[in-house]
Amino acid sequence: MNTQRLPLKGIRVIDYSHFLAGPFMGRCLAALGAEVIKVERPKEGDAGRAHPYFKDGQSGYFLQQNVGKQGLCIDLRDKRGLELMLKLVETADVFIENYRPGALERLGLGYKALSERNPRLVYCSVSAYGHTGPYADRPGFGLIAEAMSGAMAQLGNPGEAPPLLRMPLADMYTGIHGVAAINAALVGRTSSGHGQHIDLALYDCMVSMHDFAVQRYFLSGGTDVPKQTGSGQPDSTVYGVFPARDGNLVIAAQVDDAWKRLATLIGGNALASDERFAKPASRNAHYADAMEIVRNWTLSQPSRDACLAALEDAGVPSAPVQTIAEVVKDPQIHARGMLVEQEHPVLGKVTLPNLPFHFSDCDTTVRTPAPLLGQDNRRIAASLGFSTEQVDEMVRDGVLYNEAAV
Repeated sequence: MNTQRLPLKGIRVIDYSHFLAGPFMGRCLAALGAEVIKVERPKEGDAGRAHPYFKDGQSGYFLQQNVGKQGLCIDLRDKRGLELMLKLVETADVFIENYRPGALERLGLGYKALSERNPRLVYCSVSAYGHTGPYADRPGFGLIAEAMSGAMAQLGNPGEAPPLLRMPLADMYTGIHGVAAINAALVGRTSSGHGQHIDLALYDCMVSMHDFAVQRYFLSGGTDVPKQTGSGQPDSTVYGVFPARDGNLVIAAQVDDAWKRLATLIGGNALASDERFAKPASRNAHYADAMEIVRNWTLSQPSRDACLAALEDAGVPSAPVQTIAEVVKDPQIHARGMLVEQEHPVLGKVTLPNLPFHFSDCDTTVRTPAPLLGQDNRRIAASLGFSTEQVDEMVRDGVLYNEAAV
């Protein structure tokens, strides 16, 4: 039973961001109960609206990252649009932006200007390299941060160009760091009475994710740099991807107990007692031999499911390498509520990935879809004290804009 209100109920967020890191941050805050107002520019809106996959002119990419938000579309180059935005800021608790450093200062929407109007404002900036340092003025996307961070250099087969990650790791990781930092700043505000500026960089967040490579480099005196290792991990034997006759699977048997169970399964006592594989260091020293033994076993089984059944019975951690078609049918995903259905005014029923928040006393599943461009213009403007005549004038002059479906 849900007995508590959502944790961020009563918090107002202005989401003046585009594409992914900022919108994902806003989506998370909306799921946690905040009132999130998505502010976009006329005609085009958030650049994410032009990103596939499209259906009936609507972007699924935009839909996913902007669920649960209200939509305000204003021309900030017009003094009336800027006045509306500044009045909105005075009512807000949080302001999210992900423009190149300096861009919003020129509009009069930088942290210094807005905090003078609203000292309690928590202002969160996301950029490729942050607001300080020699790269601060450089443009960038998640791909840039992933390449710069050293993460990409470790991927793929030796001698080949590293593959793309195919999931927006830098953007999503930075977005969730933003959620944590914003909530911390809101807690801090209760005692200080003041908000503050949070400066998040995609590059910083990617570097912070290294669990092994950076400390390995320094502890080795700069001599040990992780390299491409394909589908395995030579520092953790056996830990990697293996082929079966009809698919692929992963096996995580790098710790002694798991290795012994795996060795007994595929080679009996002889393999389980083989001194070459007795300890992590010796397994790593004979990495190629260990991987070949396991690979030969997986390929000798009648199917991927047969491999997985045998591994599960033996207590060896393993899993199939699932396609998206398999993921969305997975009973575990359905049991955890990780797919959410919404009614969209143009598309009808849409299904999107849910956020992984599970609270004991409240439900964070957002049921309202992403806003159409300019969907809530009139209501928001009226709530800020603009008269019907003023709103009509701004609509007529294009200061307030909405797509035809509104």
